[in-house]
Amino acid sequence: MTQSGMTMKPMTQQMQECVDACMTAHRMCEETMSSCMQMGGQVQMKIMRALMDCSETTRMCADMMMRRSPMAGEMCAMCAKACDMCVEACMTMPDDPQMMRCAEACRRAAQTCRAMAGAAM
Repeated sequence: MTQSGMTMKPMTQQMQECVDACMTAHRMCEETMSSCMQMGGQVQMKIMRALMDCSETTRMCADMMMRRSPMAGEMCAMCAKACDMCVEACMTMPDDPQMMRCAEACRRAAQTCRAMAGAAM
């Protein structure tokens, strides 16, 4: 596959770890949103918004890294911020095991995205 007439470089291990962490966080956010909907009125809209933002951002970030988008570094920085916000929102319900699993997945994605934000793609 080529990009601008040049052969695309294979993904580095760091990039692959970031993509994997983003996809895991995306899945956990989706599962947590489903869990929240089952709770009904107990869930705050702030948590749902954070979950939705994080879910979409992590998916888009992984997609952009896989296709070596020139904007992937900037997307990683934004993704780290969305993941941090989701962790903070999930931590408001420390007794909920699903929220804690989601927070951990998002924390890992934020770490890997921060590392990628400064790396050459």
